[in-house]
Amino acid sequence: MATNILPLTRGQPLRTLAPGDLLIEAGEAGGELYVLEKGRLSVIRDGVEIAELTEPGAMIGEMSVLLGEDHSATVKAVEPSDVRVIEDAVSFLERTPIVALAVATLACERLNRTSALLVEMRKQAGKTEQGFLERLFGAVSGGPEK
Repeated sequence: MATNILPLTRGQPLRTLAPGDLLIEAGEAGGELYVLEKGRLSVIRDGVEIAELTEPGAMIGEMSVLLGEDHSATVKAVEPSDVRVIEDAVSFLERTPIVALAVATLACERLNRTSALLVEMRKQAGKTEQGFLERLFGAVSGGPEK
């Protein structure tokens, strides 16, 4: 990500996690945004690890904040970790446009990588996988699910 937001969040409360501690549990109500200061976090969705976060400044919880939905994944510490906790993240983003821009940039980067992967999968897929891939493309493009 182009903008390192860590310096902009240094005034926010710090939460220290021990290995195995949960930062977020899937299904819980959101509202907070977290910024990794140091450590290693695992992101798990439906029992599958989808990411491991190690880079200082990595954002956690932004999907729940922006969509106004419960958390879709569980995030737990793999090693001792420190995160900045931004309570009432929507208000914080309204007051801090550079951080809001960083969140939007992160979302676009993820969407871009996901759509590129879907294109590659479509090129490699046989006939039996085409229906599933059509549903994936529909989900990414915002079209109706089939």
